[in-house]
Amino acid sequence: MKEIAPSLLAADFYDLKSQIEELNSTRIKYLHLDIMDGNYVPNISYGPDIIKNLRNHTDLIFDVHLMIEKPENYIDNFVDAGADIISFHPETTKHPNRLANYIKSKGVKAGIVLNTHVDESVLKYLIDDIDLILVMTVVPGFGGQSFIPQIMNKIENIRKIIDESNRDIILEVDGGIKIDNIKEVSDAGVDLFVAGSAVFNEKGITNNVNEFYKKLEN
Repeated sequence: MKEIAPSLLAADFYDLKSQIEELNSTRIKYLHLDIMDGNYVPNISYGPDIIKNLRNHTDLIFDVHLMIEKPENYIDNFVDAGADIISFHPETTKHPNRLANYIKSKGVKAGIVLNTHVDESVLKYLIDDIDLILVMTVVPGFGGQSFIPQIMNKIENIRKIIDESNRDIILEVDGGIKIDNIKEVSDAGVDLFVAGSAVFNEKGITNNVNEFYKKLEN
């Protein structure tokens, strides 16, 4: 089943309580949480305390994307905050295989994130240790960017790698996902779609979510 993961980064934090309540009333199962430290990417977002507070108000699957240096230093904090999936960029840590297995030892799914410049060949040595592959379709750090079309070939290649592994690995994309391009990206074999401004906009969360699922089911 293909799913949408709204990105909290695009939410209106002044009205966050009502927006989470509205998401809870939709078909949404995932919430994407972008963690930025101002080092790996030129932006700062929020930390485990915010996630822990959110955990008290929703049963959504917390899909945590760490855009931080030395993520191994913070895994326990995000596990304790209620993360269900923790994904990291392999170039931000010295031992990505060890880190993936540590995350899984905590009862949390482990994901690898491939930045726009990272070749999918890196998966050759990681595929057996991960539960999710997140492909960046924009340069990470800021919301509202346009989907980079050249990444489609990478997505298709990764779908083949997953299928050949015979492992149950989620293929996720993040960046520039809109109503008018989600069907094409879905056809490339994606399972989970991060969408920020396309969910949290003036047309309304419920309306946008319904429109996304209509596209995925047609």
